[in-house]
Amino acid sequence: MPMIALTTSAHITPADETALRAGFGRAIELLPGKSETHLMISFTGDTPMAFQGEKRDAAYLEVSCFGHVAPEAYAKMTGAVCALVCETLHIDTANTYVKYTETTNWGWAGRNF
Repeated sequence: MPMIALTTSAHITPADETALRAGFGRAIELLPGKSETHLMISFTGDTPMAFQGEKRDAAYLEVSCFGHVAPEAYAKMTGAVCALVCETLHIDTANTYVKYTETTNWGWAGRNF
């Protein structure tokens, strides 16, 4: 039951959203036991952002997962999602942060897991 939330200074067109959805769906499968089947994604574009004290194009991704994932898998996913954001939204990977959060409590469909 993963969730990916993207916040970016870039404008996200419908075509960008489609490409990002497909790419995030592939990237989540780099985490063992995770798949697009239960993946939820949110997009927030056109957000003023600053990095290193300057206003610039940037992206921040939050990836939340139920359970534990090995750091090596997160490293693979970071490479994939940073490349995807760079290719789709033209944001330098050096201006992209990815935060991972694991939880042992996750609710879905009116119940907890």
